[in-house]
Amino acid sequence: MTPIDDRFHEYFAALDRASGADHCYVCRRTSAEVKAFFGFQEDGTPMHASELGLEDVALQDAHIMSYRGVRPVCAVCQLNFDALFLLGEHEVLRRLLGEMEHQREHLWPTTG
Repeated sequence: MTPIDDRFHEYFAALDRASGADHCYVCRRTSAEVKAFFGFQEDGTPMHASELGLEDVALQDAHIMSYRGVRPVCAVCQLNFDALFLLGEHEVLRRLLGEMEHQREHLWPTTG
């Protein structure tokens, strides 16, 4: 198999694992939304190239979505996790996940 065939197989296998959902498991962004977040159009060209004086810039081979994990994850979420881990916030993140799962009423104010 060629590398492009491998990527297609990874992509479709990930879609199978995610029940056909082609978006980030964490933030739910599509790959087009991730590109827009980074300032690129869906075809990989910069949105404001002339205004920013950018020449010959394109997002062609950058990996916006990873389909290799248990679920698809986007580059934005990966950067956010990298930042949290670099700051040594592992335990804080674990505690927050626990609160989100088991103590929702503690996190969100009641109405009235």
